[in-house]
Parts: sequence; structure tokens; C-alpha cells
Amino acid sequence: MHSPEVDVWFEKRSHPLEEAMQAVRDFALDADPRIVESIKWSTPTYSYKGNIFSFNPAKNFVSLLFHTGAKIPGEHSGLEGDGETARVMRFANLAEVQARSAELTAVLKAWCQWKDQ
Repeated sequence: MHSPEVDVWFEKRSHPLEEAMQAVRDFALDADPRIVESIKWSTPTYSYKGNIFSFNPAKNFVSLLFHTGAKIPGEHSGLEGDGETARVMRFANLAEVQARSAELTAVLKAWCQWKDQ
């Protein structure tokens, strides 16, 4: 379910890729009904038994910071980075969000399954 505080965040922010960001938002919330959104660190953050990812707004792409993405079980080629903890997933535009929606959903489902173990 969309959070009113995240609705307000989008209303106050003018971003050239807002449509793509809204699509990410919808895919994230549809991936598992237990995923909730809130504003943390001044940006939309998605969580279930811990923080999954936050938008890391950039002007030329949609960037998602998966706070502990390195620990999410499974192979997820869309999660980039080689540090010990965080990973990022980036989308150039709405078409790319739509084309890679199954990949994003798989990462979110893997998170929820992992947290339920």
C-alpha cells in the first residue's frame, strides 16, 4: 500500500524520471504484501524485517541502494557492487524498469524469504 508520507515526498520533488521511480515503487509494493514504504534518510525506503532498499535520487537514472544487498541469497546480476555490504540497482528510464521488473521482484522475494528463515 502506498504510504501518504511517500506520496508527499513525490509531490514535493520534481524529478525527470518520476514515472520510472513510481513504477519501481509499484513493483516493490506488489512483490510482497509485507513490504512497506516510509521516508528514512530523507528518501523513500522499503523494508520488511529490516531495510531492503532506498531510492538514491540521481538526475539521469533511477538508483536503488540495497543496504545489505550483498547478503541477499541467490544470484542477482542486477545488483551491482563488490563491497562487503551494499549493492545498487540502476534503471535508465521507465522502459528499463518495466523490462527488468521480474529481476527487481526476484530480489525482493529473495529478501522476504531470507528474512522469514
